[in-house]
Amino acid sequence: MADRETVESAPRASGPLTEEQAARMLAGMNEVIRAGEEMRKLRAEMIKLFAGYGWTQDTIARIAGMSQPAVSKQVAKYAIDDPAPPMGLALDQYDTPWLEGRLWALAEAVAETLDAARCARCVDALARGRKRFTPHTVDELRRLLEDDLTLRRTELPAGFRTAYDEISRGLDVPPKAAAGTPVTVSAPVRRTLAHQLQRDRLQDGPPTVPYRTDLPLGLRGPDSPC
Repeated sequence: MADRETVESAPRASGPLTEEQAARMLAGMNEVIRAGEEMRKLRAEMIKLFAGYGWTQDTIARIAGMSQPAVSKQVAKYAIDDPAPPMGLALDQYDTPWLEGRLWALAEAVAETLDAARCARCVDALARGRKRFTPHTVDELRRLLEDDLTLRRTELPAGFRTAYDEISRGLDVPPKAAAGTPVTVSAPVRRTLAHQLQRDRLQDGPPTVPYRTDLPLGLRGPDSPC
């Protein structure tokens, strides 16, 4: 494990996932950590993922808003000395947790763009852990989101509808296993990652260079709070 002297030379970004993206993900988790042990477990899984990048404990502590001893304790508790293997990062993956993460990100963006969006209450409940990602909740979110995209399409970027159609088609077919995804990567982690990547895509538009898919990555599972 890298010692503290490595911190100064540690890169501020690793592939398509930057420290800033990681900090945004963990900040959201910190806000709802009171939701219970499942959220704490998710944060620990994300720390394991970041350790897989080779990030030092000091770097992880800084972006997570934790102390270095607290990160060290997580490392010891969850055997993070054996980092998770690499995980694909392409946005166009079609396993259910990944698609749900993208759907959640799109609905969140719509709720932030529109006044009184129909999907806003559901998005807020998911974000605060009052709802979980179940088939029923996902169906509800899809219905409300489609209403917003159809009834108020002139108020939204055209790319929102394009993203929704792609996500919806993926959810309507039998789920596919995520190519190159280690079995140790949980559904909550995949959902969280897909959420962050989709939000960045909606904000920035399509990347000029495709995401690399040979790097590890790590946003909430069907049975975990959002």
